[in-house]
Amino acid sequence: MNTAPLILIAEDEDLMRAILAGLLEEAGYRVAVAANAEEALERFAAEDVAVTLTDIRMTGMDGLALLDHIKDIDAEALVIVMTAYSSVDSAVAALRKGAYDYITKPFVNEDLLQSVKNALRQRELFRENRALRRELDRRYSFSEIIGTSEALQSVFRLVEKVAATNTHILIQGESGTGKELIARAIHHHSPRADRPFVAINCGALPETLLESELFGHTRGAFTGAVANKPGLLRAAEGGTVFLDEIGEITAAMQVRLLRAVQEHEVTPVGATAPVEFDARIICATNRDLEKEVAAGRFREDLFYRLNVIEIHLPPLRERREDIPLLVRHFITQTAREQGQTEKPIAPQALSALINYSWPGNVRELQNAIERAFTLSGERIDTDSLPPRIRDSAGDMLPVRDPDGLRPTLAEVERRYILETLAAVNQDKVRAANILGIDLSTLYRKLKRYDAI
Repeated sequence: MNTAPLILIAEDEDLMRAILAGLLEEAGYRVAVAANAEEALERFAAEDVAVTLTDIRMTGMDGLALLDHIKDIDAEALVIVMTAYSSVDSAVAALRKGAYDYITKPFVNEDLLQSVKNALRQRELFRENRALRRELDRRYSFSEIIGTSEALQSVFRLVEKVAATNTHILIQGESGTGKELIARAIHHHSPRADRPFVAINCGALPETLLESELFGHTRGAFTGAVANKPGLLRAAEGGTVFLDEIGEITAAMQVRLLRAVQEHEVTPVGATAPVEFDARIICATNRDLEKEVAAGRFREDLFYRLNVIEIHLPPLRERREDIPLLVRHFITQTAREQGQTEKPIAPQALSALINYSWPGNVRELQNAIERAFTLSGERIDTDSLPPRIRDSAGDMLPVRDPDGLRPTLAEVERRYILETLAAVNQDKVRAANILGIDLSTLYRKLKRYDAI
């Protein structure tokens, strides 16, 4: 089987088409020929074309229009255009439209073959980059969601299961737990990853504006509607729409959204006919929607439409073993943003952070670390923490809570030390500096853990 790259030639002059085909075949390439742009487009769509070589001036559809259609099919497609010396402006226009290169007629054979060779090298780079992105996605797709606790790992496992489906998902959790990050992770793992991810906070907009933002509007539908607007559900065509704080929408909006979800169509404000859309819908709320349904504040039929799969994000106080990892992550992030070196954190300060109840969850922790980093000296100590967190240091956690799920501070400290060592490739001097303890103290703890 001949596995040489396939070069597609679109040329309406018989003699030139034959010359090009012979030249490329002699160079070892497979060749497909088309006498016009329409035929070339059909062959491009049906075959694995490596490079397309097209004349700009052809009867019927010209080379520029062919370039547009090919790019619609594959944005990374490599197209080389051919033009006469007198039409160089057309070649420049083709480059602006995304052509890889242009060749002027009459051409030097070696120049044309070199252009094809360069295009094929670019194709290999595209493939390598895609493979690298897939590998990075596989390894680091949850890199923005920090935690090794079983509570969070179970969320990750569920995300990986549901991402490949088109099922509607409801993410429930307190404010600041990372609901949008989970929604983005679902989109990132889904077949829709190359299409738009559009997020909107439903609780931040009044009903009339929310309707226009979601469903779109026609020109003149209301004061200020100076042009047609597609709306976010249609703007995310082929992708994902994330509706945050879905529990805040009014009863009237619930009716309109229910129809949109059921029928996969919307009627823009001011329009008389519905328009279809294809977007996956992921919703999130910090309310208990089942209680809202029972209280008559949220439609039961909409709840069940949106809640095919429910993902519950645990609050930070239920995964305290992740706090040291999050603290280190936010210290690193803040140091980078402020152009400073990282600072160690005092054990008493870390204990206070672990002990605190975190009503604002991860978002509150991030703000607390940024504040403490900014106000502290060479290391982050208890005095640099916000007063509400500093005060919690005097009311330490019990060794175990009644259900036995909460780790002891000793367990959290052990995990934090070992994770820090792993992060610095077992460099004990650097780890001791980050941890804010003497090297001798670190060795004693590691000996206690049987880690040396």
